[in-house]
Order: sequence, then structure tokens, then C-alpha cells
Amino acid sequence: MRVLILGGTTQASQLAQLLGSHDEYDTIFSLAGVTKNPVLPTVSVRIGGFGGADGLRDFLRDQSVGTVVDATHPFAAQMSRHAAMACARSGIPLLRIDRPVWTEVEGDQWTHVSGIDEAAAALGDAPQTVFLTTGRKDLSPFQHASQHHYVLRSIDAPESSSLPQNVTLLLARPPFTVASEMALMKNHAIEVLVTKNAGSEATSAKLAAARNLGLPVIMIDRPILPLAETASTVDEALLWLQKHRHAGTDRDV
Repeated sequence: MRVLILGGTTQASQLAQLLGSHDEYDTIFSLAGVTKNPVLPTVSVRIGGFGGADGLRDFLRDQSVGTVVDATHPFAAQMSRHAAMACARSGIPLLRIDRPVWTEVEGDQWTHVSGIDEAAAALGDAPQTVFLTTGRKDLSPFQHASQHHYVLRSIDAPESSSLPQNVTLLLARPPFTVASEMALMKNHAIEVLVTKNAGSEATSAKLAAARNLGLPVIMIDRPILPLAETASTVDEALLWLQKHRHAGTDRDV
């Protein structure tokens, strides 16, 4: 069975690597190409967009894809919408790996906002040192909130024209530890953390660090995604694929 994995998360890479060891799956691993020098699994890889929902539908048909696993980042809403539309039009089963959201625990000081613009506004007018971990895109709202000093962490360097005026750029790839995150926050005199609710274990240490240091967190809530079958773990995704592989075999007999 040919499986298309729409990647961009640790779970996507783990699932692709797992399927690569199973002869019954012919796996295509797709990345948008946002991250430079990504860690790639040992399966067939394509990098780049599809040209919208119609382009993805054509790709599914041309490549005889039997199932699609959407394992993109929880904030890659457009890709998830395109996947849902293309699979519905093609009659191809779709699974989305929807890892659990981060939730508040005792000691957290979270302010929930619905997007980047609201996050920048929530910082307020008084100058602060902000630990910004929202990625290297969509930085323009923080350019306009130029009274703050931003410590921006990203895997790849953003375009220089997109950076806020007062910024310290840190290039690093997860996972991170609570101890290293606390040290970073202390060394840079961080006063507030801004992040997206990615739900990733590899990047959750910053939340514990902020809690331990008594720092507030501006949490950007996830966008609403199309309805789809979901799994929260790679093991659950594998079971779903096995079910559809057996169903396809039964139809062929």
C-alpha cells in the first residue's frame, strides 16, 4: 500500500522510519521545504508544495496513493485543509496525527490568545524582554511592537528584513531540557515567554522552566482544523494503517 506522509513533525519522521522497515508499505515522505537541512527518514522523500488542494489531488491520483497521513505541524492549517479537501474528492482515507495540546498545571501563568497579532498586543506597552519561540515566520506584529527586546529562537535564521528592531537571534534545534531552558531565561533576563501550543515533548521544557521561574506565558491556541480521523501517537497511526491495508487486501480478493 502506498502511503503519503505529510511531514513536518517528529511524529512524521518516526512514522516514516517505522514504515520504511515494513515491506508492505511503499512510503512517500513529503515536506514543504520550510526548514533547511531537515532530518530525513530513509524512505522516498519529496520537498515542496503541491499547488493547493487540486494539485495534491492530482498527485494522489498520479502516484496511486492509497492512504494519507497528515503529520504536519498543528499550526500548518492550510496544508491540513488542502489534505482534507484532496482526500475527500479522491475518496482516499485520511488520518491526522493530532498530538495532545499542552495544558496548564498549578503554577502556570498563561494568557491564551488566538493568533500572532493578539500575542504581540498581549505584551502590552511597557518594554519587556521577550523569549519568542513562535518560529521564523509571521514576525511582522512584533516588528510593530518595537518597545520590547526579543530573544528569538529558531531552527533556521529568518530573513533579516522580517526581524524585530531589537532582537537577539538564537539558532537551535530541539529537544531542549528544563535546566538548559532555565539557564537561557536567566542569562537573557527573560520576563515573558511567547509560544504556540505545539504540544511537542521536544519543546515543552520551556513551559516547565517558565513555571519554575514564575514567568508568564502568552500561549497561542491552535487553529481549528477540518474534521478527520485522528491519532495521538505513532503507534495509533500504525494500527490505523494496518486496518486500511487489510481492508484494501480484502477488497482485492
